[in-house]
Amino acid sequence: MAENGRNQVRDPRTYAIVAAAKEVHDALGSGFLEPVYQEALAVEFGRQGVPFARQVALPVVYRGQPLNASFCADFVCFGTVLVEVEVREAVSEREEAWVVNGLKAARLEVGVVLNFGGASLEHRRLVSEVVSAR
Repeated sequence: MAENGRNQVRDPRTYAIVAAAKEVHDALGSGFLEPVYQEALAVEFGRQGVPFARQVALPVVYRGQPLNASFCADFVCFGTVLVEVEVREAVSEREEAWVVNGLKAARLEVGVVLNFGGASLEHRRLVSEVVSAR
């Protein structure tokens, strides 16, 4: 479930993540590939004191059976927020579904999609309904 940007003010974790991403976008603009933004974002997270892990392999379980394949998150920040970096014209339902599936796999509640592909940073905050319903 996507939420608009105003809800991020209530969540200091996602607010800090988006603030760092805006710094990166302001400095680099659009036009680079995802690895450039991922590396710059790691630097900015460090500068702003946002705790993070990069390229986090999250286990996927099917009918109680752990699979050998895993979901790889670009970042997990604060140990609780999944962050996906994109470089596209716009974020679609496909990218949102990717993050929601990652949230389910990791049993996390909140995810953020950051899109560096446009003239300004696009961001979406997503909440896993499965975890929220507990």
